[in-house]
Amino acid sequence: MAETIAMPKWGLTMEEGTIVEWMVGEGDTVQKGDVLAIVETEKTSVELTSPFSGVVARVLVADGETVPVGTPLLLLASSPEEAAQLR
Repeated sequence: MAETIAMPKWGLTMEEGTIVEWMVGEGDTVQKGDVLAIVETEKTSVELTSPFSGVVARVLVADGETVPVGTPLLLLASSPEEAAQLR
């Protein structure tokens, strides 16, 4: 089953974040704890790490895009076959 990775809230006042750079692309296999992207907030840049192991099925937010906390950023599938179905 695919998991949705959303823009986290790293601070009490954080309302949005900007994807500075994706470190993974569609089809890449990631392990729990791998860096998925660099996210810039109003105060700092933070590494967004994967809470799950899997295959990146779809990137939903482009580099440079600013989105509110809670916005889906990418879909992480449990297998390459599932990832292919979600593209």
